[in-house]
Amino acid sequence: MHTRSRTLALVVGAFLLQPLGATWAQTMSGAGSSAAAPIYKTWAREYQKASGIALNYDPAGSSAGIKKIAAAEVDFGASDVAPSSAELNQLGLVLFPVAITGIAPVLNLPKIGEGKLKLSADVLARIFLGDITHWNAREIAALNGELPLPDLPIKVVVRSDGSGTTYNFADFLAKVSPQWSTRFGVKTSYTWPDTHIAVKGSSGVVKAIKDTPGSIGYVDYGYVAENGLNYAQVQNPNGTFVKPTTEAFRSALLASEWASKGAFGTTLTQMPGKSSWPITMGTYVLVPKVTDKPEATQRALKFFAWSFTHGDALVQESSFVRLPDRVQALAYRAISSVRDKSGAAIGAGALSM
Repeated sequence: MHTRSRTLALVVGAFLLQPLGATWAQTMSGAGSSAAAPIYKTWAREYQKASGIALNYDPAGSSAGIKKIAAAEVDFGASDVAPSSAELNQLGLVLFPVAITGIAPVLNLPKIGEGKLKLSADVLARIFLGDITHWNAREIAALNGELPLPDLPIKVVVRSDGSGTTYNFADFLAKVSPQWSTRFGVKTSYTWPDTHIAVKGSSGVVKAIKDTPGSIGYVDYGYVAENGLNYAQVQNPNGTFVKPTTEAFRSALLASEWASKGAFGTTLTQMPGKSSWPITMGTYVLVPKVTDKPEATQRALKFFAWSFTHGDALVQESSFVRLPDRVQALAYRAISSVRDKSGAAIGAGALSM
């Protein structure tokens, strides 16, 4: 093939790979939280119908999302961990929350029905510490006397990449287990024991759980619903065994400072309330505070402004919970603060279009 023909073929082929209705100028990019990927997928589907603009989103993990937006490799970063004000100032980024979700312990256990297994917070922590090693251990049997627990070794599946899901799950474990707090603390990534199965991304956890009888791991609840995974009930601070549902996430949210004060920098684990899910978390977006790519940044901000306005039903569809009004107002304020290098308020422009 001649060079000119080969070049033309490559250009045409690349164009055809773009989503229907999108052009090179009508595509935005994001990367980060794999937990948030289901809601971005749902929002992007509907936003493309309304605007013709497509989203290319890489669920590379929260740590990667922060690094990529700080390096201006994407139009927005996504994280399930809120960097501190000092970190945001150092990186030149603006943070705003997007939605609320929950982390579910997921498992592959023969003859155990969906959501039937009960785990106390202490037992769950001891499983991930590696202290409880078999499914018919007395500590698990004491909580599940009616279930036919198999004599299987427990295979613990964890994230190998920097993950906000890991951070929030560890935040929960550290609150319920002094041993976890001392040995592991609360971080986005760990050097796990050799006995654990470390995989990349939420999709990696889903695959490992499905492929490994006797396994247990943790993922955002959106992946549970989408992939038909089995999950455990967990005992909350009130002593109630609850299932991961949007109603339980909302209960935890309403018991938090997010709802009472509009403060969204705190984690949502171990919130009080009879029906609260104890491993609830928020997910966030990061954009440049002063952007040298105003068109691309404004395109991303318009997407989130549209999603906040039109996406309440879509939040529920993705097994997330919408932000309280006072928190969403703070998100709008953060969006409106974004400027270009000339000082023009492109964020405010995104909200008014």
